[in-house]
Amino acid sequence: MTLLKSREAILALAIMALLVLIASRFPAFVAPANLARVFTDTSPLILLALGQMAVILTKCIDLSVAANLALCGMVAALMNGAGVPLPLILLTVIALGAALGAFNGVLVWALGIPSIVVTLGTMTIYRGSIFLMTDGAWVNAHQMSAGFKAFPRQVILGLPVMAWIAVLAVALVALLMTRTPLGRAFLAVGGNPHAAVYTGISVGRTQFAAFVLSGALAGLTGYLWVARYAVAYVDIASGFELDVVAACVIGGIAIAGGSGSVAGAVLGALFLGIIKNALPVVGISPFWQMAISGAAILLAIAFNAMSRREPGRIILKRAEVRT
Repeated sequence: MTLLKSREAILALAIMALLVLIASRFPAFVAPANLARVFTDTSPLILLALGQMAVILTKCIDLSVAANLALCGMVAALMNGAGVPLPLILLTVIALGAALGAFNGVLVWALGIPSIVVTLGTMTIYRGSIFLMTDGAWVNAHQMSAGFKAFPRQVILGLPVMAWIAVLAVALVALLMTRTPLGRAFLAVGGNPHAAVYTGISVGRTQFAAFVLSGALAGLTGYLWVARYAVAYVDIASGFELDVVAACVIGGIAIAGGSGSVAGAVLGALFLGIIKNALPVVGISPFWQMAISGAAILLAIAFNAMSRREPGRIILKRAEVRT
């Protein structure tokens, strides 16, 4: 019974049931090689969901992650075209992504602007910056060096580097959340910001740190995305922020902040990744992906609301008895 009360355990069982259902008609889908491909395809979503998780935990939201990814990916492609070494490109896009996230964080922290307004604005600014940099031109595969494109695809122990980067990011963020004061501050600020202030935690500074983390992961994902698909243009990953938010909400990250886990964010991303990869197999158009993501968000929020409604009624009844 305790296991079934865990949101992560329920989601893991749902993923297993989904795989069994798909395998009953298409057994090749659950072959180890194909599952490795599914995980690799889902790696960008996992990376962005980890950053979005930190932001949502602090009662904010970052709708600019996909635009951040696109801008950093274009910068990586242009730097590669200029002959910049790959290690320097990686450092630059991570730093640029963190700076873009910091810009969001400063506006939320210093000016007190709601995060949804800030990131809707910066989402447009970041994509507009790509157009200004390139006049709307694409950077195609033949304009990228072989090493630039090959790095995310190199296979180590059966998985591409791109997948191993996602695994490493999951481990590092899990350590951050469970073993550091900053990770505990994310939960404290989202759970009860007033109490957090009394314990010496700066709400604004913690939210700023969450946006920086989200931005840095988006910057890294920008390079991985562009190198893997060998193309960079203004609208890459357009609408992907919806999938990122959906992964977090499905994974049990409370949209009101203060509750959630790394495992939940990862499982939510995997759930969507499996659905996205299974749609063509079962003969459903991939264009249904956004509709499915939106429906999943609504269902997850409804599930969260229903699961928390009964404890609230009990508290009110007890209060009435005491009076």
